[in-house]
Amino acid sequence: MVAVEQYLKPELAAQIKRLDLRAQMVVRGFMQGLHASPFHGFSVEFSEHRRYAPGDDPKDLDWVAYAKTGKYYIKKFESETNLTGYLAIDLSQSMDYTYRQKLTKLDYSICLAAALCYLMVQQQDPVGLVTFDTALRASVPPRSRRSQLPAILSQLTKLKVAGQTDLAGSLTQLAAMLRHRSLVMLFSDLLSDEDTMLKSLRNLRHAGHDIIIFHVLDEAEVSFPFEGMVQLRDPETGATEPVRAADAAEEYRKAIQAFRTRLAKEFSESRIDYVPLDTSLPYDKALMEYLLNRRNRF
Repeated sequence: MVAVEQYLKPELAAQIKRLDLRAQMVVRGFMQGLHASPFHGFSVEFSEHRRYAPGDDPKDLDWVAYAKTGKYYIKKFESETNLTGYLAIDLSQSMDYTYRQKLTKLDYSICLAAALCYLMVQQQDPVGLVTFDTALRASVPPRSRRSQLPAILSQLTKLKVAGQTDLAGSLTQLAAMLRHRSLVMLFSDLLSDEDTMLKSLRNLRHAGHDIIIFHVLDEAEVSFPFEGMVQLRDPETGATEPVRAADAAEEYRKAIQAFRTRLAKEFSESRIDYVPLDTSLPYDKALMEYLLNRRNRF
């Protein structure tokens, strides 16, 4: 447990401790489950390795890794592993939504971001934080030292939704900030203009940055569990529309599935990693995508 009291006001320390503890529990539980999964043998211990491929120099084989796994690994050079991470969190009003889950989309994103921050700090990877609505807001510059964890957790506990969002404009601002090749981990419901959002993400990718998108929706936004007459409200504009749930349910589910499928196709073509999530799902799926992306990046 990182000693957070020296960095925070006393009234924030308890909140940070709870978030820190939750992040540790998520990561440790995930790593324990990993050993019983088809990915047995791959853990933080081997995150600095990649599988041997034809053309690699056999002199670079790690025989200790081979003895433990029975597979051929090559330890990455420092230049291959020095990738700076940015946790980028959407603070738009729509992220405050929840129907029957305990966590809003923002709460879920904060917990997942905390777990990823904990994991990156443990692996000595530089990690920073940016938040945005219509523009970039709070930011913590990336660092790899252990004091980075409480610095980022301090910001995460203070986050609140703000209003409307300009995802494309915020990503353009972020791209202008990045001086070196970086890994951008985006947490958003992606409820923004689709064309401009895709264009800004492609530009970020074409600039040489790696991107993982954690597309966080509320469980009700995916399953549409409503009954009777319901009043649908746009959380950012306040506009409402009454609908009969039985009439809208099938069409809505098809539309949300088509939205996710379309995004998955667009991101795949741009070599952007896409992780569709909803707030009923455990964090294991997102952490697995992060680790697999990190392992296969080079």
